Amino acid sequence: MTSYYSETELADIGLSEFGKDVKISRKTSIYNPQSISIGDNVRIDDFCFLSGNISLGSHIHIAPFSGLWGTEEIIMRDFTGLAPRVSIFASSEDYSGGSLTNPTVPEEYRPGLEYGDVELNKHVIIGANTVLLPNVRLEQGVAIGAQSLVKENISEWEVHIGNPLEKVGERNKDQIIELEEKFLKEFEY
Repeated sequence: MTSYYSETELADIGLSEFGKDVKISRKTSIYNPQSISIGDNVRIDDFCFLSGNISLGSHIHIAPFSGLWGTEEIIMRDFTGLAPRVSIFASSEDYSGGSLTNPTVPEEYRPGLEYGDVELNKHVIIGANTVLLPNVRLEQGVAIGAQSLVKENISEWEVHIGNPLEKVGERNKDQIIELEEKFLKEFEY
């Protein structure tokens, strides 16, 4: 037995769909698998947590201890990656004191709940210990440095880091697209 689920075991989990060469650690927690779709060549490492309406494209890596939570949609498009301990929230509690919190309390007593999709477009990379909050869209090629808090949309190919988040540069779009094209010509399933 390997540390990853076999194709048969993945089918038994009940994912909405999954592609070829999907490696999910047996130490990953998956809730509501019928709401999770996964493309080709995806690896999800130990101690990750997936719960919600999640769509993963192809050529994606989710490093150990990362989590994707929420009732709204979380989309990771092709060639995206999460470093260790990244947390993505498609819903969030109100911490201001204006409502009760936690899922054991009915929503009528939690009026401050925030819901919203989180979308990571192609070639987005997220550094370790970063948190993404609801209603965030990271355009193609965005890079977020370690230990950042992301609560706003980011324009394509920009590099941001910190809390508060600050733009510190831009990625080499032409080189990344050229490498992707070369890779896809050579890559076979």
